[in-house]
Order: sequence, then C-alpha cells, then structure tokens
Amino acid sequence: MNLKILPLLVLLIIGLSLFASGCTGPSNSHINESTGQKAEVTGSGEPIIVAVSLLPQAEFVEKVGGDKVKTVVIIPPGADPHTYEPSPRELGEASEARMYVTVGTDMPFEKVWIDRFESINSGTLIVNSSNGIKLRGLVEGENGKAHEELDPHIWTSPVNAKIMVENVYEGLAKIDPGNKTYYAQNRDAYLKELDALDSRIREKLEGKKERNFMVYHPSWGYFAADYNLTMIPVEIEGKEPSAEDLAKLVDLAKEKHVKVIFVQPQSSTQSAKAVAEEIGGEVVAVDPLAKDYIANMDNVSDIFARNLV
Repeated sequence: MNLKILPLLVLLIIGLSLFASGCTGPSNSHINESTGQKAEVTGSGEPIIVAVSLLPQAEFVEKVGGDKVKTVVIIPPGADPHTYEPSPRELGEASEARMYVTVGTDMPFEKVWIDRFESINSGTLIVNSSNGIKLRGLVEGENGKAHEELDPHIWTSPVNAKIMVENVYEGLAKIDPGNKTYYAQNRDAYLKELDALDSRIREKLEGKKERNFMVYHPSWGYFAADYNLTMIPVEIEGKEPSAEDLAKLVDLAKEKHVKVIFVQPQSSTQSAKAVAEEIGGEVVAVDPLAKDYIANMDNVSDIFARNLV
C-alpha cells in the first residue's frame, strides 16, 4: 500500500464512524439498577417534572418516582391553600411539567389554577389524586348531613394516602411506560410503609374513651373518620366565630371534656386561644401540610393520643 495515502484512509474511516453514530443517535435506554432490566427513558434522560398543589403530594410523587422525577409545588410552605395566588414565576416553573397532580376536591385554588395551567401547557397529563376516594362534606352536621362544600383534606387519612399514591403511579406509568416496573416497585414499598403507619396510629388511639377533639380549621375530618374520632371545628364555614358561637363552643368543649384546641401554622389562633382560656386548656399546633408525610403523621398521632382521655 502506498504509505502516502494511509493517513487519508485513517481519516476517512474515522469520519464514517462519526457519521454512523450521529445517524443512530444517542441510546434512549438504560439499565434499571434495581431490576437489572433495560428501561426506556424520556427525552434526554432528565427527570420528569411533575407539578403538585401541596407538599404532601410532592412526597407521594417522589416516593413513587424516585430519581426519575422532579416536583414543583404550587402552594409553598406556610401559605394558605384556600387563598393562595400563584406568582408568574411559579406559573412559569409549573408550565414545564409533564404531569400535574391535583387534590381534585373542588379546592377554590385548583378551580382557578387548572384553567390557567391547561392554557399554558395543554399537553400536560392532569391526574386527579382523589379518584377512588369517598369524599365527605367539610363539616358533618346533625343527623350525618354535611355542608355542600367538599372536605379537600383527603391526605390526612393514611388510607386515602394509599389511593393517592396509586393514582400517582398510574400517571407516571402512563407518561413514562418504559420505567413502569421501577415505579411499581417504589409504589409497593411505600404502600407497605403507609400500612405500618396506619397500624401504629390505630394502636396509639386504642382504648381512648373520650374521642372528641377541637380544631380551629377542620383539616382532620378524614383522619377522624378513619379512627373513630369526632372533630369539633372552631372556624364556622371558613369564618371567625361570633361571640355567640364562641360561647357555644366553650360549653361544648366542657361537655365533651376537651382540653386542647389544635391549630395549624397557616391559620389564625386568636379564637382558639379564647376558647382554650375559657376551658382551662391549651392550644397545640399540628400541621396537615408538612412534606415528610409518615414522620409528620406519626408526630400528629402522638399528639392526639396524648391529649385524648
């Protein structure tokens, strides 16, 4: 072979190799470390952006999605989900989401937000996390009749949380079917943790005779229904109680042997403190919107157990 043309042949071979690799493109699969199986990834392999309304939902998405998801929480910590208005920056961040997990209980915030969200990103999968959950009225009235407004606090029940996790899984499996096995394994592991949480709460509350508790905002209705408790709200249909209402609440608290008024960080405590002073009780903060769901529910149920007779 003529040695003068050898370098040209080498360059030609390298060029053909680069051209071939460019035509085939980068691989769109990887090995799932937990199963050893080949799994498809979406796009460039970047995490899937999933928008959620509340922090507890972010926990559910991250437990199922693992390192394949990134959550955007619309309502930040400390904000009131009933009145919060998303900023343009938050709208922009959420517009990149491939999936949006709603609470799905006619929350005023979501009624406004969903229309905006779909106008920004019509290709996003909307997942209703309340699908399959038996919804209840915000406050149960006499003879079991409830107010027309639905209670949106579905996640305060670990039983409901399991259904929400299943709904999250179904959504992720739909938009990223190549990683369905990965998501299913994560879901199953977390469902076991929720089962164990439910058992611990039942054990803590077992044997309590006076099963009434008073709260400022009625966030714990589903929790109460799960564990055979009676929730007495201070707030009346979303409004501060009148002087007459407060007097009735004081009498009811005495009748039901209530010594603690539960409040959440996002709510006013003035009326709760007024009732507590009249009954010789105290105000205790419990947060239904904390992100670390299992640790928070363990803490909350410890507080309830200590303060129920």
